[in-house]
Amino acid sequence: MLPPQPTDTSCGPTCLHGLYHFYGHDLPLAQIIKEIESVPGGGTFGVLLGNHALSRGFAVRLLTWNLRVFDPTWFPGTPADLAAKLKASLPLRKTPKLRQAIRAYIRFCEWGGEISMEVLNAALLRRYLRQNHPILTGLSSTFLYRDSRSNPATHADDDLGGEAEGHFVLLTGYDRQARIVHIADPYAENPITNQSRYAVPLDRLINAVLLGILTYDANLLIIIPKS
Repeated sequence: MLPPQPTDTSCGPTCLHGLYHFYGHDLPLAQIIKEIESVPGGGTFGVLLGNHALSRGFAVRLLTWNLRVFDPTWFPGTPADLAAKLKASLPLRKTPKLRQAIRAYIRFCEWGGEISMEVLNAALLRRYLRQNHPILTGLSSTFLYRDSRSNPATHADDDLGGEAEGHFVLLTGYDRQARIVHIADPYAENPITNQSRYAVPLDRLINAVLLGILTYDANLLIIIPKS
């Protein structure tokens, strides 16, 4: 993985770039940033990273806990079934950011991506990490870092009027005995260690992922070369 480029708009693409590099698929980071759709206020959605990987020929599975977009009764469902439900829900959703996310999920389903909703626990993480498949996740950096909420316009700390912030990291390993998850973080100056690689307790990671729903994510992306 190349040295992180910590900006609000590149943490997702930087994680995707690191994952591509891990699989020997070298694509310039600047190109990835240019090609991935952004969202109002900066940043991107995990599903948009998944769509980019699908367009590059990867197999992509997205595990979601985003109840803003998905109803639990839709699962298990085929991509076609989920796309139909998403299309039916779109006229009922008025928030531009939410509508953008739903349209991205529709494309994800139509392009061959798989979506599931399962219980997020250690067994789920081990299922993929023990196969040497890093996991790209969209989560709440506010909870992961135990940091202050921030002003949406300036990103300055604002514990009173601020909002929770989202972030993307790569999960690279799990220590079953210690119950810690190893993380590669594109924000090397993070409040946890000021390093791009560190470990956090499993429960803290799980809570951070689930709280990613505040920024329209709360997901795990399993991106694997089809070959």
